[in-house]
Amino acid sequence: MLYSMKRLFLIGFLIFATNVFAQTHDGYKRNFKYGIGINAGFPLNDPYTFNLGGDARVQYNISETYSICLTAGYQNLFVDNEKNLGYIPVKVGYKTFLFSNEFYVMGEIGGAFSATKAYNANSMLFSPSIGYATKKVDLSLRYEFVKNFPIIKDNIADTGLAQLYLRLAYGFDL
Repeated sequence: MLYSMKRLFLIGFLIFATNVFAQTHDGYKRNFKYGIGINAGFPLNDPYTFNLGGDARVQYNISETYSICLTAGYQNLFVDNEKNLGYIPVKVGYKTFLFSNEFYVMGEIGGAFSATKAYNANSMLFSPSIGYATKKVDLSLRYEFVKNFPIIKDNIADTGLAQLYLRLAYGFDL
């Protein structure tokens, strides 16, 4: 009985949410957009030399100029003569479009979950970015700070990994 009530509640919630998200306001029809991206980055701290990965992003367009985003993926930090550090970033963000709705600024916050047992480090991450998006292509430059990931600073072990990324993505409406 409890299981069917939970399922009924979930179905009702999904119908309600779908109707709310589909409504128009001031002539603008809100919609979802999905993007798949490739990321290449340059860590600003030792011992890392390069970062390569991919992600998927769901974006809900609140208006013509504002969007909420959820991004998740996989990143691999390359380390000379040691085991690489793989991690899964999961972030929520807010995107604001400027100048004819093509250029944007975005801020994201979330978690970075280690996928490499040798490191066993999970961390909070912050990520501001600037970018250019057309209907299908999204190109952005972002700074990402992973608070608790290990680094070497002045030959001493420390934490706080800073990185610069370039992201190229293909997007489409859902």
